[in-house]
Amino acid sequence: MPEGVHRHPIVFVAYGETVYAIKELPRRFARIEFEVLLSLEHHMNRSARAAGLVEREWLDPHSEQSAAIVTTYVKHAFPYRHLIAGTGFGPRRDQMVDALAGLLVELHLAGCFWGDCSLSNVLCRFDAGTIEAIMIDGETSAIHSELSTGQRREDLEIMVENVAGEMGDISVAGGHDLDDADLWLGADIVERYGLLWQELNEELVIGANEGYKTRQRVARLNELGFWVGAVELEPTDGGDRVKLIVEIGGRTFHSHRLREFTGIVAGENQAQYILNDLNTYIPLSGSSGTGKSVAAIKWRLHSFEPCVEWIRTNWHGADPVQGFCDFLYFRRGMAADRGSDIPNDEALAAWADSGFPGFPTSEERQ
Repeated sequence: MPEGVHRHPIVFVAYGETVYAIKELPRRFARIEFEVLLSLEHHMNRSARAAGLVEREWLDPHSEQSAAIVTTYVKHAFPYRHLIAGTGFGPRRDQMVDALAGLLVELHLAGCFWGDCSLSNVLCRFDAGTIEAIMIDGETSAIHSELSTGQRREDLEIMVENVAGEMGDISVAGGHDLDDADLWLGADIVERYGLLWQELNEELVIGANEGYKTRQRVARLNELGFWVGAVELEPTDGGDRVKLIVEIGGRTFHSHRLREFTGIVAGENQAQYILNDLNTYIPLSGSSGTGKSVAAIKWRLHSFEPCVEWIRTNWHGADPVQGFCDFLYFRRGMAADRGSDIPNDEALAAWADSGFPGFPTSEERQ
């Protein structure tokens, strides 16, 4: 079972079909982390799931053994060090920048001040052609109704300092000079964070005949993976135009849609990729309207499930849903080269013969 660097003692326990992580820490910090993780469950998927809090009231509340927090083990996740190549993340660098920036944006939208964002305090998981960063340590965090610009800036500054220290440690541990370390990784995360935050919080003023801009705005947010709650129109001083105010939720739009439609649990980008395959299948099945639900069942029974079963048996990876996404990417390229659709059985055999290639990294796409 992959483990990272831990600040506090952690043990993993299997109970039934579930694995739990049990972390001992002082009582005050255990209570903080437990409450923060419970709160985040209502806003996002990219945080550890709290399963229980244990307090030993007869012990010194400041001791490591005075409390323990129990979380559900994050399936198919691994520490960031599994992606290290040389003095940094190599071809995975851009994906890690996106992952950390996206996680911080989600946390801040949920009103969470992390207080100790670092590479060691996240787990990573492949999510189709991207990497997903998952917050696993919240003992320094706090939930607010909304974060101020100053609070967000402070959180980012802490992240930059922590990440620089970690990248320096990686370089030195690998026998390299500190000057070779990727000390600018944190700054690039901040820049990517700023671009995403700006797009999500862009102020849009529309005229009386520009209702289509509201639909465009919601569609763009959904494309980025964020679900949209209430949409309000606030009159401007002039009276002839209105300001569009959108309630932005967690980055779970496609994963929720896939689960509700098919029962399949997947990461956000995995879900978007799988939905594209399903949406291609539905019109070819001749279904429309309420028949789409029947077509989704047929797709799962005759396409998804047989492929996933084959992948479980033959593929080298741990997450069959990720394997299915890798396969879809390969099949799409194969079909483009041939100029026609490829049956799954033929595409699976060709994928295996090619060594099970996955999604290319950002550098490989260039």
